[in-house]
Amino acid sequence: MSGIGTHPQTCSGDQLQVSSREWREAEARAGVRLLANGQGHCVLSIPDLRCGGCVAKIERTLNARADVVTARVNLTLKQAVVTFADADTDPTCVISALALLGYPAIPADVAQQDEDDTDDVGRGLLRAIAVAGFGAMNIMLLSVAVWSGAAGETRDTFHLISALIAIPVVAYAGQPFFRSAFQALRMGRLNMDVPIAVAVVLALALSLVETMRGGEQAFFDAAVTLLFFLLSGRYLDHLMRERARSAVSGLARLSPRGAMLRQPDGTLTYMPLSSITPGAIITIGLDERVPVDVRIISGSTDLDRSLVTGEAMPVPAGFGDTLEAGTLNLTGVVEAEVLRSADGSFLAQMMRMQSEAETGRGTYVRIADRAAQLYAPVVHLLSLATFVGWFLATGEWHTAIFIAISVLIITCPCALGLAVPVAHVVASGRLMRMGILMKDGSALERLAEIDRVVFDKTGTLTMGTAAIGCGPGDPALRTAAKALALKTVHPAARAIAMSIAEQPCQLDDAIEVPGFGIAGCVGGRAVRLGRADWVADICLQAKGKASPVCAFADGPAMSFDLIETLRPGAVDAISSFAEAGIPVAMLSGDIAARANSIANQLDIADVRSDETPADKIAALNVLRDAGHRALMVGDGLNDAAALAAAHVSMAPSSASDAGRTAADFIFLRDGLDAVTAAWHMARATARIVRQNFALAITYNCIAIPLAMAGLVTPLIAALAMSGSSLLVIGNALRLNRAAKPRPMPMPRAGGMEVPA
Repeated sequence: MSGIGTHPQTCSGDQLQVSSREWREAEARAGVRLLANGQGHCVLSIPDLRCGGCVAKIERTLNARADVVTARVNLTLKQAVVTFADADTDPTCVISALALLGYPAIPADVAQQDEDDTDDVGRGLLRAIAVAGFGAMNIMLLSVAVWSGAAGETRDTFHLISALIAIPVVAYAGQPFFRSAFQALRMGRLNMDVPIAVAVVLALALSLVETMRGGEQAFFDAAVTLLFFLLSGRYLDHLMRERARSAVSGLARLSPRGAMLRQPDGTLTYMPLSSITPGAIITIGLDERVPVDVRIISGSTDLDRSLVTGEAMPVPAGFGDTLEAGTLNLTGVVEAEVLRSADGSFLAQMMRMQSEAETGRGTYVRIADRAAQLYAPVVHLLSLATFVGWFLATGEWHTAIFIAISVLIITCPCALGLAVPVAHVVASGRLMRMGILMKDGSALERLAEIDRVVFDKTGTLTMGTAAIGCGPGDPALRTAAKALALKTVHPAARAIAMSIAEQPCQLDDAIEVPGFGIAGCVGGRAVRLGRADWVADICLQAKGKASPVCAFADGPAMSFDLIETLRPGAVDAISSFAEAGIPVAMLSGDIAARANSIANQLDIADVRSDETPADKIAALNVLRDAGHRALMVGDGLNDAAALAAAHVSMAPSSASDAGRTAADFIFLRDGLDAVTAAWHMARATARIVRQNFALAITYNCIAIPLAMAGLVTPLIAALAMSGSSLLVIGNALRLNRAAKPRPMPMPRAGGMEVPA
């Protein structure tokens, strides 16, 4: 029998290695996502991240590279988010640079594929804790006899048995610290595990020397119990970080692996998400998650939009409605047009924002990072000075080493290193449960500092816009208006699309002009929908109208009268800021009559209408130059630049892609109470961070002198160090008691309000 497979090809080991390397390089290149500005975005998994010092070293190295625009490291997720100047940049150069630093990295998606459902790190720490606890209990029993007065050969025998227990226990249970310390020293650097490893080894070695020479003092119980408490603290820290990581992995599980794609011949074919592109038509069945952002073109259903709104009440959806990736289809089969690829979907943006929530580098984070960098050399110098001082004072080298070990242990910077990230992790998780996504931790710090609030009007202070009085008009113009309106997420355009019953016509070359409207071609004829003065450039009939207008070039014009309703919670949000003494302003691109009408309902005195995107940026720059820190809340494509220019910014989930990308926060609920809820959380987080810093600094100011004075044993030092970390974590967990925003009326899918 002959043919393929009869004589399999063989490869040498070198060939296999080259093939494996090329495959990994291809995986890395495939992990670079193209951004709108032509830059590349890549997420790398770095399993060996340990502390703030590691974060600072990696960021400093990567940001110094010419091919890297920015690099942010997330200690909780153990990931690095790298933005390249060119999307074609080969990320293997960065991976190689990280390997030289001693931090092997792989693309995050590959790491996720390699992970199973078990927590190997957590299980390993639990095994080490069990071994250390077992050893500590047995050695402690032997130590009780020594403390009770056992002497001579009995004491020496108990010390020898303790040594036989302690040596394998330390060798096994101390591996998490020894491996990290060895790797750091091999790369010529120090981290927070080096002093811990040195302290444990010194305590064990000193005890062995005392045992061999028949001395009275041996510290096997201290060395093993020290490991037990250190491992317990490491495990608690691991649990906290896994809890934050689970928020992102939970979002990832909401996304299906593929969808049923309708082929040109009408047949349905299952396709993986990576193969589904904008414009494709997919079918979404009952009890299926929406795989990507889509717009319904056929059928109707009810949705579970709890991922978006925080409420599980079913929401009706039909033709023209936009469905976000991750929402659950409940009652009907629908066909929908794909709006964005999986990487650009609403769910993907949520996952990116949640995973980057700790990567901000605010003032407090920089302080903590600086302290972590200084920790290792400073603590070694203090310990050395303590040893020299006590040896010169007493002449007892083992007493001097004993006290130096206590200094090494008690000055661990865990409390200081956790002061900021644990507060940000708890706050971001709490905000997410309240329906608010945070882009990074520094945004929380900036939100707590605001002294001005600036709102856009349409789609931000208002929602549920309805279009009436458009009249019958030209049928061709009506279908063109609907086609144009469906190409944007602007609330007014949504209302216009809902008000026209006819099917949209074929539209070519559609382009949205921020602040003005949307233009395209129908059968080679130019058509525009938007502000009357802009549409008047191609049709004089549109000139002088106050409402949005649609018109063909040199053809008929159709105007749309709009009725706006306030966004739920708008009155309370404005009054809350006013009561806190924070002035509120409105910057709107709408005409003065409609802007003033909404402002009067909300009691906003500072109103500016007919604002272009450039006008909004100029207004924010004036506030900044005057020393003010402004919060900008907006949703449209015309607000994107202003959102980026503000001191801090927020946008609703119904905002344009550009608006969601530029904003620091995205609120998934419909109510503007989310804005004040995020502000109160930011202020509470700032208080917690300051308290954590005070606790950590106070602890070190008290503990270090006590240890250097010989008043603290290594065992008490381990207890104190673990206790300070638990105190900081417990203080941060108080953020979970923040009040939830009040429930708001449920919207129709796509942002349209449902009548009661």
